[in-house]
Amino acid sequence: MSIYTRPVILLLSGLLLLTLAIAVLNTLVPLWLAHAQLPTWQVGMVSSAFFAGNLLGTLLAGKCIKRYGFKHSYYIATLLFAVGCAGLGLMMGFYSWFVWRFVAGIGCAMIWVVVESALMCSGSSANRGRLLAAYMMVYYFSTVAGQLLLTTLPTALMSVLPWALALVLSSVLPLLFTRIVNAQQASPVAARPPKVLSMLVLPQARLGVHGCLISGIVLGSLYGLMPLYLNHQGMNDASVGFWMALLVSAGIVGQWPAGRLADRYGRLLVLRVQVFVVILGSLAMLVHAALTPALFILGAAGFTLYPVAMAWACEKVSHQQLVSMNQALLLSYTAGSLVGPSLIALLMQRYSDSLLFLTMASVAFIYLLMLLRKPGKTPNPVAHA
Repeated sequence: MSIYTRPVILLLSGLLLLTLAIAVLNTLVPLWLAHAQLPTWQVGMVSSAFFAGNLLGTLLAGKCIKRYGFKHSYYIATLLFAVGCAGLGLMMGFYSWFVWRFVAGIGCAMIWVVVESALMCSGSSANRGRLLAAYMMVYYFSTVAGQLLLTTLPTALMSVLPWALALVLSSVLPLLFTRIVNAQQASPVAARPPKVLSMLVLPQARLGVHGCLISGIVLGSLYGLMPLYLNHQGMNDASVGFWMALLVSAGIVGQWPAGRLADRYGRLLVLRVQVFVVILGSLAMLVHAALTPALFILGAAGFTLYPVAMAWACEKVSHQQLVSMNQALLLSYTAGSLVGPSLIALLMQRYSDSLLFLTMASVAFIYLLMLLRKPGKTPNPVAHA
């Protein structure tokens, strides 16, 4: 029996439409603010508002799913995200856009949690990895497609918002034609309150938690500040979309080899190599090396760091603790995504745009030191999404 059942296919179809809109707006919001002559630190704060919303949305999603089920939680989350997008068209300004991106971030995180949890409940331990792998591939492919749209379509605010909103609202249509089993019916453990704090401070999983935090800093900065950096280099919106598409495409290319190598040689070794490559890619951008290979190296390592760090942490806990650990890792990633763009934007504003890459290289170097201090015992390979 195929693991790609009707509910799974329709869930991923809705995610595809949503991610197109998410990718386009994540790239264009910093550019729109830059075109409006807002200072760099305010652009960074608006980007951080989205990730702050992610943090709250992650915390709210569990209760929402428990009370309303997957489908209705998906509808609520999509409505929140649509409201956050529509609000951008009401008034251009730092404070208003800070609020609307915060609202959009809440809805976006709730959508991720709903889709991931529904996929986990739809599968078994034998095929859950393939389901989550399909989820990641759909997410990244639609992210690239969203960036490529920017190279062909008009990128003015009121030219983009109507079709972006249409994509968001259309994403609920696939779910109207399927039934998704309620979380409580699928997993009795899901009704228990997860002990997230205990997972965050679990000694044996600390490297995984820290890896997700570093991954959040790196990816949050790439998503939120890389378009601004490229704009400051004199590129137009279409060129920015092309280079962002290359960055994310490198992440797609790196997913399968990173997972395969982690299964074969152990996650500690792969994490060390990935973090070292992140440092190399950041330094290559810093010294103005060839843009194509530098961005490709940075994307291939940066976008694959989170799943390997997540796998490291998850293999350190029992099966009953997996849900709590996954939530803790997402919170750690979101915290990094929130703090990273805010602090780096301030540094870019005060000193130089080069601080974007110098800071990423610095935090990656600190994490590399943590990994090198770990005894060289390789964990037993387990299935990796």
